[in-house]
Amino acid sequence: MLILPMLVAAQKKAINKKEVTPAISVGVQVMASNIQAPTAIVFPDNGQAWITEQSGRIRVVQQGKLLDEPLIDLKDKLVKLNNGYEERGLLGIALHPAFKKNKKVYLYYDIPSVKKSNHTGVLAEYKLAESGNKIDVESEHIILTIEEPDGNHNGGCLQFGPDGYLYVSFGDGGGQGDQHGKIGNGQDMNTWHGKILRIDIDADSGYKVPKDNPFVGKTNVKPEIWAYGFRNPWRFSFDKASGQLFAGDVGQSAWEEVDIVKKGGNYGWRLMEGTHCYNPDKGCKIKEMIAPIAEYHHSEGVSITGGYVYNGSENPQIKGKYIFADWTGRGYYLKQVGSKWTRGKLSFTNIAQYAKITAFGEDPSGELYVLINTDTGPENKNGKVYKIVR
Repeated sequence: MLILPMLVAAQKKAINKKEVTPAISVGVQVMASNIQAPTAIVFPDNGQAWITEQSGRIRVVQQGKLLDEPLIDLKDKLVKLNNGYEERGLLGIALHPAFKKNKKVYLYYDIPSVKKSNHTGVLAEYKLAESGNKIDVESEHIILTIEEPDGNHNGGCLQFGPDGYLYVSFGDGGGQGDQHGKIGNGQDMNTWHGKILRIDIDADSGYKVPKDNPFVGKTNVKPEIWAYGFRNPWRFSFDKASGQLFAGDVGQSAWEEVDIVKKGGNYGWRLMEGTHCYNPDKGCKIKEMIAPIAEYHHSEGVSITGGYVYNGSENPQIKGKYIFADWTGRGYYLKQVGSKWTRGKLSFTNIAQYAKITAFGEDPSGELYVLINTDTGPENKNGKVYKIVR
């Protein structure tokens, strides 16, 4: 688990060397338009696609058409969102591995706080109504909640792993520089902030902590924690081929990073931003940190959007590559060569140059989708979902 300083230095050299990986261009075709700030997409077993809007609705695409009626509308439940830049709202969705049988859907969203914090993050379970056209609002079952001191860095990504457990990401609590406590929330093991959790939601009430979670039984350590040291893991995913967990972690003022998340791993924040000391700015203790597999400077972007390893069949040129982007619209891919990862540019034809890429999605056949917003603000209706094509 430990990575020695020399190895970190070697990885840093490999990450920052002059980019020689060739650029790749892929086509896209519009799957849905007029979406309000899309944040996630899933594919149930009925041929539909479900798209979460930050403002609180889940939109349904059926046979290439965006239906007028949402699957659910949580707008009245959510915290009041700003008209401009906003990181709160309906952020995540996941379908139970046995969804075809039990019709359970998991959502992550933000509501007004009753404890005088900025807002409360909620992970809730719902069930699809018998008609199959709506999520039953009355079926809501709260799995867990978290009080958020600031409005940004909320994580909110939900993914079921190959092990059948639910993984949930949380940011560091927001603000700038993780100024929470003496060591920051990212390194504080007695909080969920700055962590990726792993929980068993097949419990009679709430959830259970899997017995093989890395910190079970540790004093003053939250047992739900799977990995820690994150600033804002904005979108993570499992590679269908290898089972590895890839995460895009949003940086502070200089560096964005991609991590392969391992059991019990410490990914550095706020001691480090990428492979660089942050707090302190020199001499940070890096020997117990796991270095990112890639990073890029803010001269190339400002906020990473994590993606997926491509395991589809329609685009051989990106087979096995990790596809991700920056919020500013720049696309990238990572290719593994031996034990190293090299980064190349990925351009999406027909996507506006300054489109804000908010998320990626993966359908059951391994094909990938790009979610964009053409302007800031959760009420903006110019969002689109594209399918990546040859």
